Amino acid sequence: MAATAEARERLITENMGLVHACAARFRGKGAEYDDLVQAGCVGLIKAADGFDAARGFAFSTYAVPVILGEIRRVFREGGTVKVGRALKEKARLAVRERERLTRLNGQEPTVSELAQALGLDREQTAEILNAAQPTVPLTRTGEEGERTADIPVESAENELTERLSLEQALGSLPAPDRALIALRYYGGLTQCKTAERLGLTQVQVSRREKKILSQLRQNLLP
Repeated sequence: MAATAEARERLITENMGLVHACAARFRGKGAEYDDLVQAGCVGLIKAADGFDAARGFAFSTYAVPVILGEIRRVFREGGTVKVGRALKEKARLAVRERERLTRLNGQEPTVSELAQALGLDREQTAEILNAAQPTVPLTRTGEEGERTADIPVESAENELTERLSLEQALGSLPAPDRALIALRYYGGLTQCKTAERLGLTQVQVSRREKKILSQLRQNLLP
């Protein structure tokens, strides 16, 4: 049975943290973060519309695969991966600097040399240079007509299994610890806001959160 209008609105409002958590997994992959969040919100709304609490699953377990599916659609639409405007501008600057250093030194600079000239670290520079490469079409036309290129994606079944394992691990925590994790990672609150809700200090929340995450890792690792 689908949620009532009031319950649906509450599910959407209280679970925006899921959207940001899912979008963060694709940050720096070639799409604007705002676009990822917008797509994630569409997935959250679809999940709220289709969720049936009578099945016995937590809403987050049902919603995460739906949200991830909508976010991945951002990369599929239009047949190419979209590179964000800000990243494109950085890529243009990097290409100009690379050309300048090549003319100056008579050879193309290494990533480390270019990173130093740009005032960035090597990882950021490598990402920017990748953004400067021509986009690759995801559809190809051959003798058999147009076909879509195979793109490796995470298994939805694996995601669901991981999510269920996480829900089980969270369920084993004491109620105060579950409340802290819910506020931080499902509600998207800062440590300061979480501390206010729980009547703790920010330092207490930070220390307790580290212990909880360490415990969860131990429970989830094989």
